[in-house]
Amino acid sequence: MAAALALPATYGPRIARAVARAPRIPVIWLEGQDCAGNTEAFLRASHPTVGDLVLEILSVDYHETLMAAAGAAAERSRIETMDRFPNGYIAVVEGSIPIADGGIYCVVGGRTFREIAIEVCSGALAVIAVGSCAFDGGLPAAIGGTTGAVGIGQLVHGPPIINLPGCPMNVQNLTATIVHYLTFGVWPALDGRGRPLFAYGQLIHDQCERRAHFEHGEFVQTWGDEGHRKGWCLYKMGCKGPATFANCPTVRFNDRTSWPVKVGHGCIGCTMPGFWDQMSPFYRHLPAPPPFPTDVTVDDIGIGLVGIVGGLAAAHAVGSYVRRRRLDRAAAATAASSEPPATAPAEPEPDSDAVGGNGGGR
Repeated sequence: MAAALALPATYGPRIARAVARAPRIPVIWLEGQDCAGNTEAFLRASHPTVGDLVLEILSVDYHETLMAAAGAAAERSRIETMDRFPNGYIAVVEGSIPIADGGIYCVVGGRTFREIAIEVCSGALAVIAVGSCAFDGGLPAAIGGTTGAVGIGQLVHGPPIINLPGCPMNVQNLTATIVHYLTFGVWPALDGRGRPLFAYGQLIHDQCERRAHFEHGEFVQTWGDEGHRKGWCLYKMGCKGPATFANCPTVRFNDRTSWPVKVGHGCIGCTMPGFWDQMSPFYRHLPAPPPFPTDVTVDDIGIGLVGIVGGLAAAHAVGSYVRRRRLDRAAAATAASSEPPATAPAEPEPDSDAVGGNGGGR
């Protein structure tokens, strides 16, 4: 968890102590227009496992796919959780929310999902949008969609909204987000799009194991060619790594064993806004460098450099500068958010004492 949160290893004992004594947080997990891919990712969690998450860290009181209750009994479970823990539960939203034609394109228990999402999320301690559909509408919101799909952040305002885009999201980032709150009493620092900086603060391109081949001009030209067999850069095959912010290369998937680029498929930019429209065709590289992040200004970069940004060297120089700025800001924000609230008893400083597992004993 310390590594996932971009914290020094010395924070490990502090995180373990916090999780060991933290009460289990109630969770209401809503599913709208979705493929259940994020639920599948949740079930494949490791370090900690989904069993540890459900039995030791979270109290998943409502989840249509996982819960034993059904029908009216399931809906009562959601309502009872809201009544027992006003402003004390986490709302996890998976899938987009259709708002066209009164929201009739997704109805649960006779009520529109739009109505349920507003009711649940407005009274939550925080809202965590898992996956690209909950982030900004995802596939249902792509050109040609008819349901008026939006992300939860476009519909609900008030409680903190933390976006974990991806198709699906990496469950390690969900766990780390919640553990950050349990450890420090605050949610992790976010970028301008509401994404945690620890997970979305760096370009995939800068962390990619194929980066050296990019620098040496070694590109895959066709699927299955010699360069593909040797693990060369996939940029010319449409990889969107140079335009995508995420920690996929370092956190990976499937119990941290691999990720798409490692196994020979280019990044499709699924953590970025409107990726179905903005990043397609997926097997053709973008014709120009992506726009600068919203938190970096022309003054930060320099007018002269902006003027020649079309050149590869300039783009790399800008990318390096932007990366340094993001890392500096992320480090400062993490350090600031790592301090406990003023009203809480001070936590001991990180130390090297051995504290086992996920807190155990429960």
